[in-house]
Amino acid sequence: MLAIIALILFKQPDIKSFILIATTGIGMLFISGVPFKYILGVGLGAVFLLGALIFFTPYLQERVKTFIDPSADPRGSSYQIQQSLIALGSGKIFGRGFGQSIQKFSYLPEPQGDSIFAVLGEEFGFVGAFGTIFLYLLFALRGFRIANNSPDAFSRLLVSGIVILIIAQSFMHIASITGVFPLTGVPLPFMSLGGTSLMVYLTAIGMVLHISKFSIRK
Repeated sequence: MLAIIALILFKQPDIKSFILIATTGIGMLFISGVPFKYILGVGLGAVFLLGALIFFTPYLQERVKTFIDPSADPRGSSYQIQQSLIALGSGKIFGRGFGQSIQKFSYLPEPQGDSIFAVLGEEFGFVGAFGTIFLYLLFALRGFRIANNSPDAFSRLLVSGIVILIIAQSFMHIASITGVFPLTGVPLPFMSLGGTSLMVYLTAIGMVLHISKFSIRK
């Protein structure tokens, strides 16, 4: 089922969703105990499809070039990453203060969505940015612990899939804003503006919490 969804997203092309679904699917295969050779085959297939999509899609090629050299076109394709890095750098250790961001006013594209981590880093500094990453890591640790103690295989895979999806999207957003990964435009879960996204993730968290009520201590 995940493979079908991934292929549909590939056909769109919706590259960010394709990467998220592929990452989640591969993670669930690993957790379910599928032999490594099959997981490797799926992973290589996903990488091949991604490479083919980039090769035949000019705007994706532009994003890869921007990732390799962020200073190449500061007023064009590199604009967002340049402004994001300026915002993060100007936040220094403790930030400018809540609501005191300058970059979010007419500089950062989508400051309430695609660039929210840059605004967070500018207003709360390194401490706030590191604290946010730490909270996501804490969520992952707690989520996988719930998955490990789940009463059955279905619950374990469901919780694991939810955790992998949220963490993958979180770190894809953070990595894009910091220049570690090409820009994807994915929102930051629980922080970026978006009612539908928030509703979906809160529903998913509700499912995880419900399963945690039936945890079996090991």
